[in-house]
Amino acid sequence: MVFLAAVLARGGDWSEAVEVRHDTERCVSYRARLNGEFLIVQATHEAGWHTNAMDNQKRAEEKLAGRQSLGIDSPTEIRLDQGLELAGPWYQSPPKDASKPDLQWFTWVFEKQVLFVAKVRRSGAGPGMMIGIRGQACTETSCKKIDLTLSVPLTGAGTEPIDWKSLVQVR
Repeated sequence: MVFLAAVLARGGDWSEAVEVRHDTERCVSYRARLNGEFLIVQATHEAGWHTNAMDNQKRAEEKLAGRQSLGIDSPTEIRLDQGLELAGPWYQSPPKDASKPDLQWFTWVFEKQVLFVAKVRRSGAGPGMMIGIRGQACTETSCKKIDLTLSVPLTGAGTEPIDWKSLVQVR
C-alpha cells in the first residue's frame, strides 16, 4: 500500500479531476494517469455516495443463477476513446457487497476512494489520449447518471510499482 500511496501522491501526473454533480452536490470525481504501460483511473466518492463495480452485472447473474431479479444496477464502464488500446484485463479495488438476497437484488459498490487499472498501449498518431467513463452514482434515495470524458496527460508518466494485492481482476 505504501507504493500505491506514492503513486497517488504525485499530483502532476494526473489528469484534471472531472466531477459528477447532483444539483449542487458533488457525488464522485474521476482522474487518470499513465504509469508506465498501465492506465490508472481513480474515483473519489463523497460521503453517502457510491458507484458500482465494473463487473456488477456478471456478479449479479452468478448469484441469481437464472432466477429473476428486480433489476441489476448499471456497472462502471471505462472506454479507451482515443490514443489508447487495452492490452490486458481490467483490475479494480475490491467492491463492497451491498446485495439484498431476500429481495433477489445483488449489487457490488465502491465508496470513498477506489482504483481501476489496466495494461494499455498507445495507438494512433494523435497527441491526445481520451477515456470515457459511464455508470451511475447513487445514495440510498437518488441516482445520477455518469457520462464523462477525461484527457489523460502524456507528461510525467511514471513507473512506480502498483500494489496488485490491493486490486481484484474484473470478471
